[in-house]
Amino acid sequence: MRRNKLEMLLILLMIGFIFQSCSKDDSTESEDFAIGTALGQGGKNGNDNNNNENVAFIDNDIVEDWTELFLELDRYATGMRPNATARALAYIYLASYETALPGMRDYVSQAERLNGLKIDRSKKPRRLDFELALNACFARVMDHFILHLPTEQRNKIEVLRLQNEGVLSNDLRPDLVQDSKEWGEYVARQIIKYSETDVEAESQILEPQPLSYEPPTGDGYWTYSADPERALFPYWESARTFVVSPDQTTTVPPTSYNEDPNSDYFQQMMEVYTVNNTAMADDNEDLWIAEFWSDDAEGVVFSPPARQFSIGNQLIDQYEMNLERTLGFYLKLGFALNDAAVSTWKYKYEYMVMRPSVFIHEFIDPDFQTNLYRILYWPNPGFPGYPSGHSAFASAAGGIFIDYFGDQTNFTDISHEGRTEFRGAPRTFDTFSEMARENAFSRIPLGVHIEMDCTEGLRLGYEISDGLNDLKIKRFPG
Repeated sequence: MRRNKLEMLLILLMIGFIFQSCSKDDSTESEDFAIGTALGQGGKNGNDNNNNENVAFIDNDIVEDWTELFLELDRYATGMRPNATARALAYIYLASYETALPGMRDYVSQAERLNGLKIDRSKKPRRLDFELALNACFARVMDHFILHLPTEQRNKIEVLRLQNEGVLSNDLRPDLVQDSKEWGEYVARQIIKYSETDVEAESQILEPQPLSYEPPTGDGYWTYSADPERALFPYWESARTFVVSPDQTTTVPPTSYNEDPNSDYFQQMMEVYTVNNTAMADDNEDLWIAEFWSDDAEGVVFSPPARQFSIGNQLIDQYEMNLERTLGFYLKLGFALNDAAVSTWKYKYEYMVMRPSVFIHEFIDPDFQTNLYRILYWPNPGFPGYPSGHSAFASAAGGIFIDYFGDQTNFTDISHEGRTEFRGAPRTFDTFSEMARENAFSRIPLGVHIEMDCTEGLRLGYEISDGLNDLKIKRFPG
């Protein structure tokens, strides 16, 4: 009986294929979609140019293009890094995921679990070209979420939109082009509306260094030395999370402040002093690692959360991911970075651990200078040290990479290849956990974190990625 059903299905598919070859008009649209999905046939990007409905058979060029532009623009977006950037990435890739979702038959909408996100699927046109829809969506959300761009940089969003639209619209009916664009723009607007209901984050991105905040005082507490170093995002623990909220995370309290040279705290400060200065004097591999992972300076490089999408764009090429899988991967990566920022900043302002340069100036060497100072005018990032945000972003992303690709890899990060302002020569890794650990502990030779900051940030980031890896975005496992 089962064999007879299979034979009947094959006969129906063959009849449909013959019918499709003989007649290509609107009356056969539903048959076209079912047959195209079943057989995986198509033209451009593995799809029929006039029925680009099956996202599983499209390559990821459109996402790569827009991600590369994000990385370029993030370099010049002032006042965002790192928290507002992590938030922007989460919403941008949520929007792209939801735009393509009608063509991703095995995946589920995030609107079903995100309270307040409303996407009316009845607004989806009968026929869509998903690359055109994604192109329109990316243009809209990037223009909204990337803040404080110079006009010259912001104009690149419209340039890429028009460039892609011209190529993707070739030989398509005008109504299909228009419908596809309108769907992408509709989803983008709904995601933007949803983001605006997070009033805490919306207010904080407008004033990332609020004058109303003055840090508490105490032995070993972090503080600022001048207004440009004022607290960044001190209230960020109240921003929206997508999967893992701060009250779902655990924390390991830091080693207590201690001025005794024999104490563990003092010895961690001495390690920074020694490693930082040796790296500077010898121009050794530690200095290469420190500058390779820094990503601190606006106008010079993209931000630490964006760095993980630079790695992501390289990985989707290396592992030859299609568009459908890429969109699920980037959805989780964006959520992980956003949620890592929220929990990390909660604990930063709870523990208020000072940066090493302050301690070293007072108790070890008043002339100490961090290796970050050569790249960034201020010697320290403008927030407390424990836990390290860099470390948390590294492992939050690293855990996603491991879940998708396995820990073993042969990956060379070329994010800063060709840069001469700092040591950006590519580095190669055998495992993603090795890469995350190097990123995390690069902050010691840079001179801006002690060991416990990096250890706890790395642990916390993996806790976040564990929660994201448990998020089921597909109807069925596999």
